[in-house]
Amino acid sequence: MNVFSHPEFDNHEQVCFFTDPKTGLKAIVAIHNSSRGPALGGCRMFPYASDEEALRDVLRLSRGMTYKSALANLDLGGGKSVIIGDPRQHKTEALMEAMGRCLEQLGGRYIAAEDSGTSVVDLQIMGRHTTQVAGTSEHPGFDGRPSNGDPSPVTAYGVFVGLKAAVRHKLGRNDLAGLTVAVQGIGNVGYRLARHLHEAGAKLWVYDIHQDQMDRAVQEFGATPVSADDILTLPVDVVAPCALGAVLNDTSIPKLQAKVVAGAANNQLERPDHDALLMQHGILYAPDFVLNAGGIIDVFHSRTDYEPDRVRAHVDSIDATLSEIFTRSDRDGRPTGVIANELAEERFKPAATPQDSTLAQVS
Repeated sequence: MNVFSHPEFDNHEQVCFFTDPKTGLKAIVAIHNSSRGPALGGCRMFPYASDEEALRDVLRLSRGMTYKSALANLDLGGGKSVIIGDPRQHKTEALMEAMGRCLEQLGGRYIAAEDSGTSVVDLQIMGRHTTQVAGTSEHPGFDGRPSNGDPSPVTAYGVFVGLKAAVRHKLGRNDLAGLTVAVQGIGNVGYRLARHLHEAGAKLWVYDIHQDQMDRAVQEFGATPVSADDILTLPVDVVAPCALGAVLNDTSIPKLQAKVVAGAANNQLERPDHDALLMQHGILYAPDFVLNAGGIIDVFHSRTDYEPDRVRAHVDSIDATLSEIFTRSDRDGRPTGVIANELAEERFKPAATPQDSTLAQVS
């Protein structure tokens, strides 16, 4: 398994592989960039089909966190961790403790938060052996309700804010009543996004690998259940990918009938150039690392002084960021993903100095 020559390796500062034979822990931590601050990103647990698949995921996700934090104007770098295993079968308290001991070895360069397959309780268990976890303390939530540290509600709200901005820009609509949306993935974030959409009057079609989660959306929101093969290709206004990444590719994009793609999943594009393919098909892509920044915003504020009104205002700024991206994309005739990347890089890549220029000429 190659790392430096891996297609997803993007000059990552550090990639660590951890094992603990006693508990069965197999984990990878990737730190992409820490120029703005310590790398903060979720700890995901998933039954990857191979070690290669896990490495690919953690490299992509950690890079995405760098761009996400920069576009959200946070003093954080980008990192991610993955635990190889089925959280419904292989997760144990001892395994989470082992993960905490591994995180402590990184000396604060990476801070773990909740992600797919892990919970606040899991992070608290890791916290027995490290201080390098976030989103584990109770505080007043941004919506006025008590929060146990789970960033999912804020992530979902941010996606909802961004989805509305995309609908306004592409479809010229300020309200969502009667809007048709296909939600792929009804987990912690997808479920909450579906609730926001339902309360706004949207009509929903849903799919999830877990039947019970899909059934809940059908019962509570009047959603229509569909198959995995159909969820992305329905004749709807918006497709909202809220599961795993790489679902927008050479095969799926030509089949899309929606005019907007706006969802919570990380790394929705299988390749960076797929945003250009979406643009060619007349589909507005809301870059996922802009749209789903609510969670990292919430976690960031939870590590300082958490003021619900300030958090909500910060998450609401996703609208303005996306609007700028959409406007520049229209003006320049370039894909939204390219524009978003450039905006982020302006914020986390240090400007070249005269000395750098001299060195480049000498070399």
